[in-house]
Amino acid sequence: MLSCSVLLLVLAIVLALVSRGRGEASPLRVAAGASGGAFHPVAGNFVPDGTKLADCRGDPRCLQQAFGNISYANGPRFALRLFDQRMRVDKTVLVDCHRIAHMIGSAALAHFRGNVAEAYSHGSATCASGYFHGILERAFVHVFTDRGLARVARSLCRGSGVRRWGFLDYQCVHGLGHGLMIQTGYDLPLALSICARLQTRWDEVSCTGGAFMENGSTVYGLRSQWLRTSDPLYPCNWVKLRDRASCYLRVTTQVYRTNGADWRKTARTCETLERRWARFCFRSYGRDAVGSSRGEGADVILDRCRTAGDGEGDCLYGAARTLADANADPGPAASFCKRAPRAEQGSCFSGVGVVVGLLNATNVERATACARLTHAYARECANAARAEVAPNGRGAWG
Repeated sequence: MLSCSVLLLVLAIVLALVSRGRGEASPLRVAAGASGGAFHPVAGNFVPDGTKLADCRGDPRCLQQAFGNISYANGPRFALRLFDQRMRVDKTVLVDCHRIAHMIGSAALAHFRGNVAEAYSHGSATCASGYFHGILERAFVHVFTDRGLARVARSLCRGSGVRRWGFLDYQCVHGLGHGLMIQTGYDLPLALSICARLQTRWDEVSCTGGAFMENGSTVYGLRSQWLRTSDPLYPCNWVKLRDRASCYLRVTTQVYRTNGADWRKTARTCETLERRWARFCFRSYGRDAVGSSRGEGADVILDRCRTAGDGEGDCLYGAARTLADANADPGPAASFCKRAPRAEQGSCFSGVGVVVGLLNATNVERATACARLTHAYARECANAARAEVAPNGRGAWG
């Protein structure tokens, strides 16, 4: 059944790529469904079934569906509380937590009958805000044209009642990138073009970050055509200059996957890049060092960052930002940075500042929050906090 579904999905994508015209309002044939349904088989509404947690026995896909069923039937707050409890005792849930949270979010959107704002208001930032990303994955279900995608993308996050350039706004726009990729059958150029039509450069950068993250981390039975085992830096060395920083911030996921899971080789790959791109590659390295070390603690992350050599500071930046983002709490990231080599602690606290910027509404509040986290590197933290929320997007993580 799975292989048949994948075959139908691939066939639909091929037909869409052949058939779609160049006009802005050309039909999204992929989104129309591979088997005559009303939606793309990937981006459709959540469908509850009888799967229960007790049935799963460590199967990630089963756990995603089971937690989705709980969210759909009992509401997301109950599902997220149970999810947080299970993460503490179940290694499989912990390792796959972001995708499970995605499913809880997509099921919540169905629970609230497509009301994005209502679904957002009942969520949490647990496990890198996967819940919020899951909602936006499913928000394009009834959109069937390029122009429609742009129109809906521009309106969704504005209707969620969240502070502009704040933490939830970031999660919403980043989630748009995930949703655009899924709804278009992983058409990366189209997703990036829609991101570019959002209100500000900050929105674009945040959106492209979600698109590149989805491109490299697909779990729907489809490998993106915008990945190459023979060239793990692709598509970052191919996309437009304006999108390369966002791409390189996720590139080491593919590099690590294709080199036999070797951290040293991954760091050496980052070293081959021009300095302006290498810094983002090493920040990606730090992000992945955290993501693959669940339950192993700070020592493992610090050791991996030491392996980065001259990129250690940027690795610590990426790691600190990822730790702070995990549950919208900069505290654990600040404790991590205090254990980093003194020469690199400024870079590390700059990574903490990225999330401080999103969580606080004014520059005064951001500076105060940074001063509470660190006296010695409060300036580095505050500077990064201000840069993260600038509408021009120049200092945004994405």
